[in-house]
Amino acid sequence: METSNRSEKRTKIIYWIFTLWMALGMVSTAIVQLMKNKDELANFTNLGYPAYLMTIIGVWKILGIIVILIPKRLLLKEWAYAGFFFVMSGAVISHLIVGDTAGRTFPAVLLFVLVIISWYFRPADRKISIQS
Repeated sequence: METSNRSEKRTKIIYWIFTLWMALGMVSTAIVQLMKNKDELANFTNLGYPAYLMTIIGVWKILGIIVILIPKRLLLKEWAYAGFFFVMSGAVISHLIVGDTAGRTFPAVLLFVLVIISWYFRPADRKISIQS
């Protein structure tokens, strides 16, 4: 029993460390996107995307982080994680396709990995349980 409690505690600690790191990364990039920072705008256009997409993705990132951090709303959490998975995997693939350097691609890879780790280690009370 004690081992189970230790394992749960370890899992929660890992979850919160990586979730808060992911949240910080998503919110900071969302702010940069919503402010239409000139470097971020150049990055977006270099990837072949229109500038207005920055606003859409920035808003989605903030809403997604709110949903992931608040308690309950398990189905919305799954949708938020799915959205982050698609946005960040798309960002990584886009950087690779245009031949960006590792330095320009790394932030997208890091956020992508943080999303996966946060999702994987989420505690039982933040998962949808499938009962048969």
